[in-house]
Amino acid sequence: MDWASALVREATTSPLLRIGDAAAKYRLSNSAVSKALRRQANRGLLEKVSDDAYFNKIAALATSRDIVNQLVPDSYVSLSSALAEWGLSSQNPIATTCVTTSWRRKISTPSVQIAYRKIKRDLFWGYIEKKSRYGKYKIAEPEKALLDWIYFALQDSLPVQLDEIRFDKLSRARLVSYAKKFPSTVMQALFLPMLEGEIVGLQP
Repeated sequence: MDWASALVREATTSPLLRIGDAAAKYRLSNSAVSKALRRQANRGLLEKVSDDAYFNKIAALATSRDIVNQLVPDSYVSLSSALAEWGLSSQNPIATTCVTTSWRRKISTPSVQIAYRKIKRDLFWGYIEKKSRYGKYKIAEPEKALLDWIYFALQDSLPVQLDEIRFDKLSRARLVSYAKKFPSTVMQALFLPMLEGEIVGLQP
């Protein structure tokens, strides 16, 4: 089988190639496909991103956002990546930061950098879907991204530095409503600066 040509065809629809899916599509055993894809990875055409999946480097302009939900369906882009995407912060991390209800994990290849942080199921909400080049991905609403960021900063015993956040892009009503669903420590980290006048410019 001409796997190089197959990878070119697969790249037109998705940058992620799963061993099981390829085996079913091309009527081969999982073992045969696994060996073939490993050879293509050695050639530099693929990068392994999980035990059963490869990132297809032939896929034009593909990014981590194209595969975050294919790899972990119960996840959404949040924290620093979402803050940067919504224009709330100029700090854009190298890895695409996500939260998930499954488990904490990190994927690191030359082309794909994704960091998943585990969050409690009762805090897994407040996201929308956006289009990517090869499909869709979930991303936190601006207010939820900020609250997730505060929540994990406190969990990691890091300072909550709000001086670089563009609060003029956030809704006060939505921020207050969402914050009430978080632990009181998150509310304190947010509302004390609000009461002291350090947070200004919020939209209604």
